[in-house]
Amino acid sequence: MSDHVHPNEHVDDVHASGHGTMRDYVIGFLLSVVLTAIPFWLVMTGAITDKSTTALVIMAFAMVQIVVHMIYFLHMNTKAENGWTVMALIFTIILLVITLSGSLWVMYHLNHNMMPMSAHEMGQLP
Repeated sequence: MSDHVHPNEHVDDVHASGHGTMRDYVIGFLLSVVLTAIPFWLVMTGAITDKSTTALVIMAFAMVQIVVHMIYFLHMNTKAENGWTVMALIFTIILLVITLSGSLWVMYHLNHNMMPMSAHEMGQLP
């Protein structure tokens, strides 16, 4: 038997165990920075004039960023832990959809149903 280890065997073991390499962390970090900078730029420059479209674009970037974090930092894939991380991914996506759609629904209805008070009516308050 030989104790010689092929250089790529260690890398394959690292990926199979679910832990990332420095390259994976750097890619994840760069993607996170870009996925944060683009929505920030969109809002600060007013590149999209419609506020509803801007909100939807920001939500889309947020969803993509969550997936990036789950893949590059939480190491969720089909190989790790016999696929249980995929179940966690599905659960996270369901919670994400419920949270985002619920938040948008509440904010829309608060904005739509709350009547702004005029200055004259505010002066009559106790």
